[in-house]
Amino acid sequence: MVNSCCVINCNNRSQDRYGKRILNGVRFFSFPAWKQHLGNQIAELTKRRRMAWVSAIRREDITFDNISRHMFVCSRHFLSGKPAYEMLECHPDWVPSLHLGHTEVKATHPERFTRRSKRQKALKQNNAAPATSPDLPDLKLEMDVDVPPEEDAPPDEAPPSDEAPPSDEDPPSDEDPPSDEYPPSDEASQSLQMDEAASTYDLEEQQECSFCNCRRAEINRLLEENRLLKEELSQKTMSEDFLGDDEERVKYYTGLPCFAVLMGVLTQLVPCLPQTGCKLSPFQMLFLTLMRLRLNLPIQHIAHLFCTDQKTVSTTFRDTISAMFTHLSPLVHWPERYCLKGSMLQQFIDAFGNHVAVIVDCFEINAERASNQRAVAPRSSQKHTLKYLIGITPRGAIAFVSKGWGDGVSDKYVIESSGLLDKLLPGDLVLADRGFDIGENVGLMCAEVKKQKLVTKDAEETRKIAHLRVHLNRVVGCVRRKYTMLSEAVPVSMIAPCDDEDMMFLDKV
Repeated sequence: MVNSCCVINCNNRSQDRYGKRILNGVRFFSFPAWKQHLGNQIAELTKRRRMAWVSAIRREDITFDNISRHMFVCSRHFLSGKPAYEMLECHPDWVPSLHLGHTEVKATHPERFTRRSKRQKALKQNNAAPATSPDLPDLKLEMDVDVPPEEDAPPDEAPPSDEAPPSDEDPPSDEDPPSDEYPPSDEASQSLQMDEAASTYDLEEQQECSFCNCRRAEINRLLEENRLLKEELSQKTMSEDFLGDDEERVKYYTGLPCFAVLMGVLTQLVPCLPQTGCKLSPFQMLFLTLMRLRLNLPIQHIAHLFCTDQKTVSTTFRDTISAMFTHLSPLVHWPERYCLKGSMLQQFIDAFGNHVAVIVDCFEINAERASNQRAVAPRSSQKHTLKYLIGITPRGAIAFVSKGWGDGVSDKYVIESSGLLDKLLPGDLVLADRGFDIGENVGLMCAEVKKQKLVTKDAEETRKIAHLRVHLNRVVGCVRRKYTMLSEAVPVSMIAPCDDEDMMFLDKV
């Protein structure tokens, strides 16, 4: 946008006719606004300044109430190149005064403002010092200098001194009356009036400065209060700031070791999390899901924590679980044989050599029965069990998880139907707890030996095997303790088959 000066006969512009910016150092300033909402004194001061600008520019199309926002005054019309601060009413640049295109506005005198500043400083020193201070003569001299000399005096003659009174031979003339019989001259009275006005303005300026300081202090207090309230709100909002760098809080709510791991999982899941029309951020979607798995909180309670409705929580939980199953299920993989041998624990090598491939066990989860099943068998329990086969490496990593199987299915059937046998190689050794009658299928070396065949040497080996069973129970128990949802009865909606998929929603969990 092209800025041009509105002063008469001033042709300063910000751009030339070709639209190129003119770099001549000229700046443009808009007319001062009338600030009516900052108190009566500020309103009167800004009103006087706006009227003074309009009077100085003196154009018929510019009035107090009709000033376009495209009207500017360039820096050529100010002594210092810019307008003065609005509170400095006696400053020469409080109003534009140079090159205005007419001669009706008198040029300002910067020396007057300098003298007034010195006089104010001397007055402050005089008020602080006692009456007999030696600074008083200097103040007297400085105030005397401020009075301009008479215009009728010849340039080669000095004005009469106040210390030398006229002699008796020279009677006082009409042009130079004595100060004790006649009133002061017009210029002296004007100077006294200016001093009184300056003193009044100084008092008003001090009051305005005190008001500005109070207002600035109040604004700073409100800004600090706003910052503290935002920090408090962020601590109570289920967002990144709620967890922060508190590892104990991260472990309690998510089960993950630290906040960095949580953000790494979020980075992998963000591309497949639904974003259209969702009230929750991707972090809140993941945080909500992990909280439900970890603490098994009711959906209504989670809806209150995240300030949303129950339907949104339920939909978000299912969508996030599906995304996590897609991206995180490859982490549960069957390791290569050389990896197993290279990471085999010494306890397993001493007991079985380096041929142990996997340790299997069944993981059972309680589930609620559907309402129609309760009606058919009202005397039976309202819960039934789902069985999962879990394979663990000797190192303690979960390498295999099967689909869920209902009540009445034997462990042997689960192993035969889960696909575990397809992953074994000739020479692999599978360890299992009691009750697994699968020796015919995998050539199993059982961890339990019949009592009638025990000898002294076998008893020592049995104690070693029993010690290794604790290793398996620790891994399975860690999963149950870490995620409370797997320890309690899951709702019926989680054991319903997924659309277009040969698995239940609980299988994804």
